[in-house]
Amino acid sequence: MILEPLRLGPLTLRNRVLRSSVGGRWDNYDGSGTEVRINWDVKFARAGVGAIISSNSPVHSRGAILPGYALIDSDERIPFWRELGRRVHEHGCPYILQINHAGRERVLPGLTYPKGLSSTDDPEPLNGFPCEAMTVEQIQEVVAMFAAGARRAREAGLDAVEVAGANGMMQTQFLSSAINDREDEYGGSLENRARFGLEVVRAMREAVGPDFCLGYKISIEERLDELLPWHKRGNTVEESIQMCRWLEEAGVDYLHVSAGAGFPHPRNPAGSFPAAEMVKTYDTLLSSGRHTLRNYVTFRTWPLNRGFAWWWQRVGKRLGIEGINLASSRAVKQAVSVPVLCTGGFQTASVISGAIERGDCDGVTIARPFVANPDLVRHFEAGRDRAPRPCTYCNKCLFNFVENPLGCYEEARYDSREEMLAEILSVYEPAAA
Repeated sequence: MILEPLRLGPLTLRNRVLRSSVGGRWDNYDGSGTEVRINWDVKFARAGVGAIISSNSPVHSRGAILPGYALIDSDERIPFWRELGRRVHEHGCPYILQINHAGRERVLPGLTYPKGLSSTDDPEPLNGFPCEAMTVEQIQEVVAMFAAGARRAREAGLDAVEVAGANGMMQTQFLSSAINDREDEYGGSLENRARFGLEVVRAMREAVGPDFCLGYKISIEERLDELLPWHKRGNTVEESIQMCRWLEEAGVDYLHVSAGAGFPHPRNPAGSFPAAEMVKTYDTLLSSGRHTLRNYVTFRTWPLNRGFAWWWQRVGKRLGIEGINLASSRAVKQAVSVPVLCTGGFQTASVISGAIERGDCDGVTIARPFVANPDLVRHFEAGRDRAPRPCTYCNKCLFNFVENPLGCYEEARYDSREEMLAEILSVYEPAAA
């Protein structure tokens, strides 16, 4: 099942294993793309993935999760994305541009905009980064930005666009009953909270036409209380599934199931909480948020860091890490007729095949296990159930990328520290001919 083609609307993939939206700070501060970004994506295309979903590309610099991510905010960006797509296509791999606006969900505020935009004035809860509630005029401006970004992706010759509507991004901030506290037509009832996300999809569909693949990533279980127990849980599964039905009616070709109304979250990335790694890089955030000093003291002080690690890891221990979102994916698949992709620590062929055969999903997307083993699909093609040195879910990769190059920092997976560093830094070398 893994190696069979998968059709997402007008787009056909060569297999059912996609690289998920993961990428480091490879690009320039002004939002222009770099050769390093191209090298990063080509590495996975060359290794046989069914498709690449880009790291999120903001529709405006104010919507960047942090500086160093290539934007899709103007026609001047099209040539870079065209070249990236051409280089990926040389290896028979489709390229899906994930476009986003982070709203308040920023890992590191940029130089120009100290405040994010959101459905609310309440700051981002983990670090306390400030934000302001959007006016209706600003909402419509952002809807138009998404439509323009989708048009640019098509003009660049890319194969699809995906809305980053999960993991605390702006669409989550409007849809979530735990975040959205508006009293106008974009708040209150589920229909009102869904309005922004649906307007974005309809505008994008109009911009790209009926024959271009359009997907939407959504967190089915928001569970803000699993990270910060004093917060509301957020939408019910039934509310999220209703949103999926509306998204299908609005014109999406596939749905991409994730979890969490913020990032990071115990379900995304599930696994260990590497407090020591966090302390090394968290100083970058200290001056930026209301709660960052509290967090820093927690992460570096025993026994507070041990307690936080236990709290973080309890969810993965209870639900399991690989396939942690399959129950949500199965519920979505039973409610819609479009294909459903699922993310969540996948790296075992038998687990992925079983999920597809049971009807839990139509394909899977992979981030951390691909960072550890970019050639994972080649292992599946060779009949192996797993790579010889699988991802350990230590999460050191994701807690390093704020300051350091994205890569696998689990030294136990390498013969030496020098080998680990060489692999991490290989993306900066000229691409092989």
